[in-house]
Amino acid sequence: MTNIKPLKPTESELEILQVLWDKGAATVRDVHEVLSVYKDSGYTTTLKLMQIMHEKGIVTRDDSNKTHIYKPNVDKGKTQQQMVGKMVDALFGGSASQLVMQALGSSQPSKEELDEIQNLLNNLKKK
Repeated sequence: MTNIKPLKPTESELEILQVLWDKGAATVRDVHEVLSVYKDSGYTTTLKLMQIMHEKGIVTRDDSNKTHIYKPNVDKGKTQQQMVGKMVDALFGGSASQLVMQALGSSQPSKEELDEIQNLLNNLKKK
C-alpha cells in the first residue's frame, strides 16, 4: 500500500474504504451490498465513486477479469491518523484531550474500552 501524498477521502470514499479494509478486496457489487444495508445509494453511484477513487490512487483495480476487483491502496492506520489529526486541529484547536472528552461524553464506552483507554494512559505516563 502506498500513500505518496496525503489524501483527503470524502465521507463516501471513507465508507467504501471501510468495506475494502474489512474485506481486503471486493467487487463494486460486494461494496454496494454492504453499503446498502445502512445507506440509500444506487449501484451506479458506488461504481462511479470507486472509479474516481481508482483515478485518485486511493484504491487499486484488477481488471484482468470481467468483474473488476478493488483493493485499498491506502493504509487504514495512516488514514485514521491523518483524519483524526485534521479533526483535532480543525474542531478542537489542536487539543487531543478535548477530542477525548467529547468522544467519551457523547457515548457510553464499555468496560473493555475503558480498560483499553486506561492502559493507553498508563503507558503514555510511563514515557
